[in-house]
Amino acid sequence: MRTFHYSTIKEQKWDMELLGLIAAIYKAAGKQELYLKQRPAELERLVEIAKVQSTESSNAIEGIVTTNTRIRQIVEDKTTPKNRDEQEIAGYRDVLSIIHENYDVIPITPNYILQLHKMLYRHINNPAAGRTKSVQNYISAAYPDGSVKTLFTPLDPFETPAALESICNELNRVIGNNEAEPLIVIPIFIHDFLCIHPFNDGNGRMSRLLTTLLLYRSGFYVGKYISLEAKIAGSKDLYYEALGKAQIGWHEGREDAVPFIKYLLGTILAAYKDFEDRFALVETKLPALEAVRRATMQRVGRFSKQDLRELCPSLSISSIEGALRKLVAEGELKREGNGKNIRYYRLG
Repeated sequence: MRTFHYSTIKEQKWDMELLGLIAAIYKAAGKQELYLKQRPAELERLVEIAKVQSTESSNAIEGIVTTNTRIRQIVEDKTTPKNRDEQEIAGYRDVLSIIHENYDVIPITPNYILQLHKMLYRHINNPAAGRTKSVQNYISAAYPDGSVKTLFTPLDPFETPAALESICNELNRVIGNNEAEPLIVIPIFIHDFLCIHPFNDGNGRMSRLLTTLLLYRSGFYVGKYISLEAKIAGSKDLYYEALGKAQIGWHEGREDAVPFIKYLLGTILAAYKDFEDRFALVETKLPALEAVRRATMQRVGRFSKQDLRELCPSLSISSIEGALRKLVAEGELKREGNGKNIRYYRLG
């Protein structure tokens, strides 16, 4: 069976690009802490936006979808799920909320991971919920001609419980003893988790929830304000490419996890940069028109009023709509589409 020794992390030589990402994340995390002390009330709105985006994006990666309105209602717990997709979305909401509120008392153990997995399916009658896989699973790609190719074969079911326990023990030991940099250990743990693929279903979503949990436990809270899941969904091809490269030779312990480490660190840093951009818009109390004007200047291509709401969390949707009407009337923006499909773009 594959063995895991995270102590070797401290003995490896890491290139300057990877070390630069780590240094930049620590710097951004320090700045975020200062920002939160300055404008906590305005930034709290980002938390609700990120919850909706994270729940929507992580499920959408797996093909689990509903309308934007229903997503918001489900995340805000203002409606009852109507079908299986919405039941799975509600389960993700529940696990994400538990992590947000209790990350400091959720230890990284197989038992707790199984409990979180069971909660993921609490709205569905799924006998496999909270249990490791009972049949062999595969990571496959489906092609337009209908063919399917197996890209990676995870661990056998009988090896899975011991492997899951091993990576949890290794992570807790090296982080607890300060033996290795958490920002390297966390991506390696998530990569190993995905290669083990411990569940019959829900592995991708659990990996993203665990990423948030592990980052919180190590003092990196950007996922509370900027959705990491949305970042991953927006670069899904790069995510799968990095994961595929890092999986080569994994069963024999010969893998090079660096592509996946760099991908995840780059995603985390991009989220911190988004947070800084959004803080810049609330740092100075601007009139709604000027705040929306500056927000549109940060957008490339077409955007919706919801996109601007994320950049201007202190403004109501009616204020944003009013500002957009003025900017269109003044010739700064062009509006196209109707109803839910309305989009804007800058002119010049």
